[in-house]
Amino acid sequence: MEIHLIRHTEVENPDGLCYGFAEVPLRKGYLKDFEALTWEDCFDCIISSPSRRCTLLAEYFQQHYTTDERLREMNFGSWEMKPWTEIPATEINPWYEDFINVKATGGENLLAMQSRVLDFWNELITAEEKHKVLLITHAGVIRLILQTVLQFPVENIFNIQIGYGKRTVIELKDGYLSVKSLNL
Repeated sequence: MEIHLIRHTEVENPDGLCYGFAEVPLRKGYLKDFEALTWEDCFDCIISSPSRRCTLLAEYFQQHYTTDERLREMNFGSWEMKPWTEIPATEINPWYEDFINVKATGGENLLAMQSRVLDFWNELITAEEKHKVLLITHAGVIRLILQTVLQFPVENIFNIQIGYGKRTVIELKDGYLSVKSLNL
């Protein structure tokens, strides 16, 4: 099975807002971003995050798709849609020091996000055999999947850059997972 993971295209965020679960619009001219993507139309199954910045891409390619809440970006709770610079230091500094365990009020920490993403991932890779699957999602989700496949420490997930509109391909063959390509 080949699993293609694509990150949504660039968003409109000139004020440097913190967002994850929150809906943020794609940048103006996003259709040109869509047109520039390399796309294959022979997927057995397409699953998208329900975030509009992801479903717009699935709709553009006029493919049948489903959504799954577990493919959402991190929930930043009370920080959502606030400029990073305006989040009080008493809240953000502990997160900077331990983004794995610390969370925003009403949000989730990285371990909670990892749990929901891996719940989805394990379900996908143990389900009935599919040849080619596409996931339309977010950088955080893709990083957590890569962390699982490559088995590196979760605290190193930000060492992988996932470009907007870029595709990562993972292969499941004979029970083994491998990364075939990154940021296509």
